[in-house]
Parts: sequence; C-alpha cells; structure tokens
Amino acid sequence: MSNMRPSFGVRVYEPLGLHQPIVSFCPRQWWFLGAILISTVRSWKRIAAGLLAVSCAGCSSILPDSGPQSNEVRTAQHDLVPASLPYALVKLSPEVTRVLGRYEPRLSSAFANRTPPKAFRFGIGDIVSVTIFEAAAGGLFTSDAGVRAGNFVTIPNQAVDEMGHIAVPYAGEIVAKGRTPVEIQNDIVDRLKARALEPQVVVSLATQNTSLVSVLGDVKAAGRFVASPSGERILDLITRAGGPANQGYDVWVSLERKGHRASIPFGALMYEPANNIYVLPNDVIFVFSLPQTFVAFGAAGGGTGSAGGQGQYKFEAWRISLAEAVAKQGGLNDGLADPGSVYLYRGETREVARQIGVDVNKYDGPIIPVIYWANLRDPSGYFLAQTFEMRNKDVIYTSNAAAVETTKFLVFLRTIMATANDPIIYATNGFILKNAIQGTGATTVITTPTPITPVNR
Repeated sequence: MSNMRPSFGVRVYEPLGLHQPIVSFCPRQWWFLGAILISTVRSWKRIAAGLLAVSCAGCSSILPDSGPQSNEVRTAQHDLVPASLPYALVKLSPEVTRVLGRYEPRLSSAFANRTPPKAFRFGIGDIVSVTIFEAAAGGLFTSDAGVRAGNFVTIPNQAVDEMGHIAVPYAGEIVAKGRTPVEIQNDIVDRLKARALEPQVVVSLATQNTSLVSVLGDVKAAGRFVASPSGERILDLITRAGGPANQGYDVWVSLERKGHRASIPFGALMYEPANNIYVLPNDVIFVFSLPQTFVAFGAAGGGTGSAGGQGQYKFEAWRISLAEAVAKQGGLNDGLADPGSVYLYRGETREVARQIGVDVNKYDGPIIPVIYWANLRDPSGYFLAQTFEMRNKDVIYTSNAAAVETTKFLVFLRTIMATANDPIIYATNGFILKNAIQGTGATTVITTPTPITPVNR
C-alpha cells in the first residue's frame, strides 16, 4: 500500500517506509491552470467531433486537394451541386468512340466541293488576247492588197475592265467576266458574222491575274500561283511553294475558301488521302507550326524519381490516343489515383454532342462542355483509351481515391488532437521539473483524460 495525495490531473504516490517528505506541487495557480487545460481539451474534443461530422459530408471542403472528387464530378452533372458552368458527363464506350471517329476534323468533310475546278473563266484584271480570222481577202479586217498569210488580225491585248468587259472592233463591248474563252469566242462571231467574211475567233489568256491560289506561311517560297485548269490538290500547291519550311509533326495546314476555314495537321494530308482535296481558284493555303498539347491535372504519375505528373505535355506526333496521353503524363499515381475516375475535358459541337447522347436543349451556344469519363479500373477500358483520339488543348484530370481523402482527414484530426495535448504535456513537464528543482524526490506523474476523484485509503 502506498500513500497517495490527490491533485488535479495528477496523482502523487509515496512509497511507505521511505519517510520522504511530500511537497505539494499543486498550489492554487496550478489548479487554475489545470482547470483551463481541461476546459481546452473538452473544447477541442467538441471541435474534433464537429470536424469529423463535416468530414463525413465531404472532406474536400476543408482539406487540401488538386481538384474535385469523382463524386463531385458526377453529382454536379446532375445538378445536385451548383456548378458555375453546366456540362455533360459522357461515359466512354465503343459507340462513343465510333461517333467521335466519324467527326474527326477533316478537309474532306469541311468542304463540300471536292471535285476538280471546272473550265477556266476570266476575271477582272485578266489580260485577254483576241485573234480574228476571215475566209478570204477583202473582208472586214483584211484588204485585197498585201494579203497576210491566214487572213487574220490580232487585236492588242487588253485587260478585263472593272465592269467585266473587253472591247472588240465592230463588235462593241463583250462581257468577259465569268465566261470561258469559248463563250467569248462565240459571242464575238455572232456579232461579226454579218460584216466579216465567215469570221472565226480565237480568245486566249495572255496573263492570268485572277483565278490564283495563295500559299502562305511556313513554306520555302510563299506566293500566288496560277490555278491549273487540269486541277491540283493541296499537296501539289505546297510543293510548288517549295514545301514546308519545318519538317515535323507540329506543322498544320489551313485552307480558306469563300470565307470558310478549316485546319488539319500536315500528317493528315500525308496519311489520309481523303484530306488532300482539289484546290479551287482564289483559295488560300496557310502552312504554320503549332505544337499540339494537352494538360494533366490531379493524381497523374510522376512520383519521386520518375518523370511525368501534373503539367502540360506535347503530342510529339500528329495524333495520339488517350492511352498514349496517360502514358506521357507518367501513367496514374499508384499512391493517389482512382483508376475508375479518369476524366477528359473538351468542348464539342452541338451536332457531335447530340450524336453521343447529350440533351443539347439544356445548353446554350454552339459549343457544349463535355467531360468524358474513362474507367481504367475495368480491363477493357484500356482498349477504349487506345481508340479515343486526343485533340489539341484537351485536359485530363484523374481523381484521388477515397482512401487518400480519408487518410488526409485522419492526419488532420491527429494534428488537432496533438495541438490540444501539447499544453498538457508542457504543464506536466513543468510539474516534474519543479519537483526536481525542489528536491522532493522521485515521483510518478500519471495523466488521464478524465477528472480524478479522491481515492480513500
């Protein structure tokens, strides 16, 4: 049996028979401090309980994170959580990848007219040559004296004026704009046949100032080129301009025709012949360099000592799949990622969104925000990721696993409890140090989280 003196938060035991004096180390000020500490502990308990309840409702509201949780992405799509921008959530499936494959950007689908150019037609500014033949001498344009071989006359070259006309002696003004050489010839013959001897007319193009094709940008010899009546394709015109100045997967080709413009990677012209359509007069071809990139957020790969992680990545090819993009970011972070919650953010046209099952009536504007949901926890999800083609400026976000958020909260809770426990430890150490200085002998101090009642001996 040992002697024991009660005190607030501590019990002091004195072994019987040692007759060592017991010095009280709980004076009035220490009692006051103890009361404050217990009150603080109880307050922190209430706070911790409250934080635990908040955590159950959603840790992301109080804990640091790199983006939304998977449940937040899905519930916001169903209007359960207010969202600043409405979006459509589409789960990746074989049908979705087939639809997107049909709507990949292509020049063959962007321009309805893919046939070769028709017969050449004059435009304002073109230089026209007109030669008139007669059947015998003594006609309208030939005399009996000094007959020229062939009995013909060549009218000085002239440009099609701003009204679209040319002038022919004895025939008057002839409409030339928008007409073929044969049409102009027939018109002149009709006007001269009553005055000339069996006239025949040859109309030809002396200098072509219209019906040109412009090739601009990163080519070796940019300029305006005469459109060939036989028909030339885009690669033919780029070749006439010396070819691309930069040989690589970052080269893009843009075609502008009558106010409509479409762009594709240069590789699409080389490896998909349907994109190499015929060029028409007054087309503009622009060749430029634009690295294709995507952005990775969330639980991307790139752990300690490895490449990848969150950041911006170049395609380094004229096209890549979702599987290749995930590999470029270092895969998924094995310690953080939920492979069943990989999301790709992209804007789709209303037509494409309608084809993949989105109710477009709920959205405004021509472009609808779409989040594609890929489940890479499913083994077949990797096959879908291989067929899903990335586009320039896509965003990939990988959500953390639920266990990661639970661990974060437990660490947060442990920090709170440690903060509440520190003052008790400091006070206890103060008691021990005070007794050691006063030489009261060895004592054992036991702390307990509940108030101590006096013990009867």
